[in-house]
Amino acid sequence: MTVSAVSAATETGQSTTANAAKEQLTVDYNAFLQLMMAQMQNQDPTDPVDSTEQLAQLASFSQVEQSIETNSKLETMLTNMSFGQVDDLIGRTATDTNGTSGTVTSVEIYSDGTVLGLDTGKGILLGAGVTIS
Repeated sequence: MTVSAVSAATETGQSTTANAAKEQLTVDYNAFLQLMMAQMQNQDPTDPVDSTEQLAQLASFSQVEQSIETNSKLETMLTNMSFGQVDDLIGRTATDTNGTSGTVTSVEIYSDGTVLGLDTGKGILLGAGVTIS
């Protein structure tokens, strides 16, 4: 798998996760607005709902929306940083704590980790205890 193929696969996986979160938030946000409108339309005029509480709930949803957007941008930045390090790994020898060793021929970056493809046909999950020489 080439670096560009890994890039496309990673970006697709990340955008799918980010898009799913945005879609879920949109559904929840729309449901919240519908409930809020129904509550306002059906409230008792002699005992209205506290407007401060409604604004606080609306602000909370806005913060969640901003957090999802921030996480999406951070994921993109981390992926870009990972690709900057790929060239340094190919052609080097990697050894994990189980003794699996070989020359790195490919690097696959996933949302949950990076796998080094070795010339032996095996792969090593890049993490604690892996030695690159």
